[in-house]
Amino acid sequence: MKFINSTTVALALFLSTVNVSNSKANPDEGMYPLSELSRAGLKKAGLKISEKDIYNPGQVGLVDALVQVSGCTGSFVSNQGLIITNHHCAFSAVQLASTAINNYLKNGFVAQNQAQEIEAKGLKIRITDSYEDVSAKILNAVANISDPVERINTIKRKQQELVKQAEKEDPSIKAEVSEMFIGKSYVLFRYKTIEDVRLVYIPRQNIGEFGGETDNWVWPRHTGDYSFLRAYVNKDGKSAPYSQDNVPYQPKKHLKVNPNGVNENDFTFILGYPGKTFRHRPAQYIKYQQDYLLPYVSNLYDFQNKQMEEAGKDNTDIALSLATRIKRNANVLKNYRGKLKGLRGIDLLTTKKQEDEALATFILSKPELKDKYGNLLNDIAAYYQVSDQDAFKELWFNNIYNSTSLLKVARDLQVLKIALMKEKSTPAAKQLFDNNVAQLKASLKEIYKSYNKQADQRILGKMLSDAAAFQGKNQIASIQQLQLNNETAQHYATQIINNSKLADQDYVLNTVLADAHTLQQFDDKLLDFQNSLDQDIVVFAAEQQRREGVLNKLMGDYVAVKEIFQAKNFIPDANSTLRLTYGHIKGYTPADATYMKPFTTIEGIIQKGNLGLPEFDYPKEIKTAYLNKNFGPYLKKDLGSVPVNILYDMDTTGGNSGSPIMNANGELIGVNFDRAYDATINDFAWNESYSRSIGVDIRYVLWVADKIDNAQFILKEMGI
Repeated sequence: MKFINSTTVALALFLSTVNVSNSKANPDEGMYPLSELSRAGLKKAGLKISEKDIYNPGQVGLVDALVQVSGCTGSFVSNQGLIITNHHCAFSAVQLASTAINNYLKNGFVAQNQAQEIEAKGLKIRITDSYEDVSAKILNAVANISDPVERINTIKRKQQELVKQAEKEDPSIKAEVSEMFIGKSYVLFRYKTIEDVRLVYIPRQNIGEFGGETDNWVWPRHTGDYSFLRAYVNKDGKSAPYSQDNVPYQPKKHLKVNPNGVNENDFTFILGYPGKTFRHRPAQYIKYQQDYLLPYVSNLYDFQNKQMEEAGKDNTDIALSLATRIKRNANVLKNYRGKLKGLRGIDLLTTKKQEDEALATFILSKPELKDKYGNLLNDIAAYYQVSDQDAFKELWFNNIYNSTSLLKVARDLQVLKIALMKEKSTPAAKQLFDNNVAQLKASLKEIYKSYNKQADQRILGKMLSDAAAFQGKNQIASIQQLQLNNETAQHYATQIINNSKLADQDYVLNTVLADAHTLQQFDDKLLDFQNSLDQDIVVFAAEQQRREGVLNKLMGDYVAVKEIFQAKNFIPDANSTLRLTYGHIKGYTPADATYMKPFTTIEGIIQKGNLGLPEFDYPKEIKTAYLNKNFGPYLKKDLGSVPVNILYDMDTTGGNSGSPIMNANGELIGVNFDRAYDATINDFAWNESYSRSIGVDIRYVLWVADKIDNAQFILKEMGI
């Protein structure tokens, strides 16, 4: 990996400053950008290799073994492009490859050679190639802009300019400008993308998902949440779409697998792409999460899943088509309810209020700060007062299309239809249609894969019923005009979907989208409803844009003055860019008179299986091997068994799924996949006492591959 323009890194984001604590107990100091490794105190904590072995600008390091895959993290574990990640990260691709006859979700998949590997549809690999700080370029562009809409539009336009410039300079990369601190700091990342990804080894569902939703976000855990993929490129070593002629990608670096694993209190670290955290936000943001977003979304997803489970209970094909959506919903739902529990449990809102009050007092005590930031906290309070007034409308708009598949189909058709109608000539409309129809059809096919009429009707009915009950500024004009109540909302949803031609995939793809003229002439009641609804969304989107511009300036100032107040530079919130976190293999006490040990074993699988619940079903081969003490070299002697899952106090969040867990020598000893329920609050606050993450022990991965699934080729390729 290269580091570009290192002189610009002497900005607040990337510098260690006075009074910066190296203590892991600081909740905002857990997810270090690569350039911040010197601040982390890795050597003191137990790292045995050099920090430069992890990341050294211009040189090959462990970071070059890292990849992004499907919103998760993965890592190369061979010089032939072999990648280990989580089972749930490959889930969607496994679902698409599965049929009622070849149900890879249920039965797993083992390719004994490269010729047997299956295309992982929908998965792409991203590798961080380089990055540079571009804060000055962006902030200078808005230095004299006070209008919030103009400010945010200018920032976005400048980001796009920088992306286009970077991709023009190097057409082999994809660029992305990430906002590290809202309104304060921006970094341009350059990524290499690999399009051809294949399934190599997927464990059976009752291994990869053992415990199901019962155990999700729970410790003790016994889940074999791992999968193996392979990256392919063309014969010139360049990214290319799936082709039988492609060859395995040869990474700059791959991780060495240590089959001996780890012990309690051992130093460990993780490299990965954590999603989003929100630790540098004011008290009002926490209140918004606690009062609005978390309960609304979790209740909505709970309802959606019940409808989809009901639709698929007696039909395997329907169940398979809805499986990915159900799994994603369930994961978010339990996570959000864990966050609610955590926020209330530690009363973070009160803590944030006290912090903000102290900050306000500090500002007013310093004349130079009072002049610049004297109204900051009041302005923030005013912003959230306005946004809270129509919070339910915002949440409804944000979820309506993802809730109802046919509405999403209607929206996508409408976008192209409206664009065609704006063309002044028939040839121009035809050209526009021809340029976009293939991509539109591909998008619609993806939507139809998870479409179910019964579920769509009931979910739309719920959404309409909710919106009909909104009061005050939450009211939605197009819904109010329908004059619906709980009963009539469901009837309306049932009828409009029953009567819509959009439910007929073949008709839409082959008749409606036959040519530009046919699409322009196509009419449908659901299309009309979507068009009316979209008019409300467009109006609200303009207000959202204005608010985004206001918030951008407020949060930039908020972080800047907090850094002065606390006499330190913060580590930026996670934002799906490459980070390092470290800690130790460690248990914890989640409640009075309880202690959770940091290892689970095969015994736990057997014990849970004895409950007779379907989520605790497991392959009979596991019990046979257990009874025969067929543990091989994967035995952990002090446990008398093979360790299954491990617990550690590292700072992780969504996006860290699939991240490699490494020992003090930088060797792979596990794969991160979850957090304990108490740690779902990590997005807002981290604390050593309760923040624990969960990974699958590499010894269990190797044992299952060797003794259960006959996937010994995996071990051989990894040098085991």
